[in-house]
Amino acid sequence: MRVAIVGSGGREHALCFKIKQSPLCSELYCIPGNAGTEEIAKNIAISGEDIEGVVNFAKQNGIDFVVVGPENPLAKGIVDELRKVGTNAFGPTKEAAIIEASKSFTKSFLKKYKIPTADYETFDNFDKAKEYVLKRGAPIVVKADGLAAGKGVTVAKSVDEALEALKEIFIDRRFGSAGDRVVLEEFLEGEEASFLVFSDGDNILPMIAAQDHKPIYDGDKGPNTGGMGAYAPAPIVDKDMREFITENIMKRAIDGLKKEGKPYKGVLYAGLMIKDGKPYVLEFNCRFGDPETQAILPLLESDILDVMLECSTGSIKNITLKWREAFAVCVVLASGGYPKAYEKGKIINGLDRAEQLEDVIVFHAGTKRDNNGNIITNGGRVLNVVGIDREFKKAQEKAYSAIKLINFENMHYRKDIGNKAYKYL
Repeated sequence: MRVAIVGSGGREHALCFKIKQSPLCSELYCIPGNAGTEEIAKNIAISGEDIEGVVNFAKQNGIDFVVVGPENPLAKGIVDELRKVGTNAFGPTKEAAIIEASKSFTKSFLKKYKIPTADYETFDNFDKAKEYVLKRGAPIVVKADGLAAGKGVTVAKSVDEALEALKEIFIDRRFGSAGDRVVLEEFLEGEEASFLVFSDGDNILPMIAAQDHKPIYDGDKGPNTGGMGAYAPAPIVDKDMREFITENIMKRAIDGLKKEGKPYKGVLYAGLMIKDGKPYVLEFNCRFGDPETQAILPLLESDILDVMLECSTGSIKNITLKWREAFAVCVVLASGGYPKAYEKGKIINGLDRAEQLEDVIVFHAGTKRDNNGNIITNGGRVLNVVGIDREFKKAQEKAYSAIKLINFENMHYRKDIGNKAYKYL
């Protein structure tokens, strides 16, 4: 089977890594890919945002199955367009992808189907939003309604910070049309967790829970990023909570989307806040998380391609996922300046030595090869270094030991990825 993966980040490298292991996969392409995916797939120089280009490539090259990584192509209807030309694809339709593409839709949906979430109000006017913030006070969460690459959310600890976030969205138009509307949400204090399931539109297969680390600095300080690291399985989600999330959040959401005429096939991701032992939905995403995927997939022993095919065209009702008895800790290495304006073109050293370590995987994100064959930085989040072990502490140590072998100019990373797990282990 000829398989193409759309995207260029660490998530897509992890998907390539896992799909390549499937006996069902005879040829593997990544559109456009990075310096890591080119080692295991054939990179195709077409932007993942170029839906027409991706569709034409799939049609002209006899691609049997397309796996879409990022949210933007999904929200723009890439799966619908691929199916129009007879190409099977993994991911939700444009209608179903609204679960991530519009936070206001999602909040209304959560309320309608009695899925636990924070209180909220929606505004499409700066002055009215400002009035609400002044009345409600802080802390408060300010969210751009549309897609903002994981950066459209501000957890404002003060009224001034909330008003500045509103100004960035409405006045400065930092997120473009994604900021035509905002959701102002009750601040929930607790610990975050990520919970992903495969869905065939009716049935779900839960994955192991993960925990992402959004803020740029240790101790969850500084502005939010796309994610500075993750680990799985996250022990904050114990057996009872896992069952509650599966039945009362994920299954309820899939059933609700079907009732709304938006049957959901693909991966549904819930960003959760665990407060006083109870999970609340902060957001839904219509795709694999990044960097959670880089921690989850190395532990998956089942054939992921078989599961994806059944999600798209069959039933996962009789499938049971098999997992390695271990922990995976993923640490993101970022470019100087990230998450704001960042540098590119820095030569990366030490990859060969790091990749030779046992139970260490280095997934590439913002990388490419220059004309001299050097691997150089080409994004804000550059590399994802994953350590794996049956003991959590050893998995964490493996990741950070590998990082010591890698360097590029102004490289920075969090030193505390996974520390939150210790209170539950």
